[in-house]
Amino acid sequence: MLKIFINNSLMNIVGIIALSFPLTLYMPKTSISQIDIKPENPRQQTNSFITIKAVGDIVLGTNYPDYRLPGNPRELFPTPVRNLLQGADILFGNYESTLTKHPHSSKDVSKGMVFAFRSPPEYAKLLSQVGFNIMSVANNHAMDFGSVGFEDTIKNINSVGVKAIGEKNKIVYSQVNNIPVAWIGFCFYNYCNQVQDIQKATALVKQAKKNAQIVILSMHIGGEGKDALHVRDRTEFFYGENRGNSLRFSRAMIDAGADLILGHGPHVPRAMEVYKGKLIAYSLGNFLGYKTFSTIGEKGNSLILEAKLNQDGDFVSGKITSLRLNKQGIPQVDKSHQTSKLVNFLTKNNFPNGKLTITPQGEVIVKKK
Repeated sequence: MLKIFINNSLMNIVGIIALSFPLTLYMPKTSISQIDIKPENPRQQTNSFITIKAVGDIVLGTNYPDYRLPGNPRELFPTPVRNLLQGADILFGNYESTLTKHPHSSKDVSKGMVFAFRSPPEYAKLLSQVGFNIMSVANNHAMDFGSVGFEDTIKNINSVGVKAIGEKNKIVYSQVNNIPVAWIGFCFYNYCNQVQDIQKATALVKQAKKNAQIVILSMHIGGEGKDALHVRDRTEFFYGENRGNSLRFSRAMIDAGADLILGHGPHVPRAMEVYKGKLIAYSLGNFLGYKTFSTIGEKGNSLILEAKLNQDGDFVSGKITSLRLNKQGIPQVDKSHQTSKLVNFLTKNNFPNGKLTITPQGEVIVKKK
């Protein structure tokens, strides 16, 4: 059973929003509840493992500035993909849009390459129906409709039993298979926990580690597109914005006590590495972007990452399930395994002395000493 705790505040669960269209209910394996205390005995010894499935960026369509919503929302999660999302203790994703009715965007979308996404609040129900437990809102579209839209998004995600992470200075605690787990979301803007501020991020991770046995981070970081496939030890800039150094940030966070890092933001998959026994997935790419994301080339390569951790947060085993986004941005199972092949190539190229090999079928194998 999964129980969610929110740091320094008591959150009340609001009523579940009913969709106006029929949908088959697919509830997560673990239920979510909220109380106002932290986990007891954060360093307790167990023989348990936890399994996490994780995907990248999600936009469920937008009704701003024009109407780009699906006629039937069930089509956003095709049955074969929905089935593949099941079976883990935790299902994580990055919600790169807003769930609000607020009419005023904080962005001037009349300018080139400026986008604002807004989905109906009732679409939050879609996330719980396919089994999501944890959803990051720390990204560069979180404030597309200002602080009102940001707060609405968090409220609407929480209201359906999915826990939003990514608010500044906030740590979310959960209990998974009797293992206390902490979650923190980071991005490159100052309304998030910032990836550029290594000192503050380190302090936050250390605080989380005091109250949890395993610490999992979500990071929205790096450039975008085909030119952002590779992980390099340098600060990345995109449209003049400092978007952080993903390698430096990730390794510093593991040095501080983090156990798993789930990256997203570049809109393409990136390499993975095991650093001090901990898995870093530098980018999970796009998972779902209905009529919003480009699906050209590597931007259409998608995946579901499955990672098994032991009670100490060490990476035990993993798997990449390759997906391909169709022209509408809806994920489809890719039996040619293009994403697993791509991630293996990038992993070998970016970390030639690394410990990971990814088979064409997606098995993530740690090289033995």
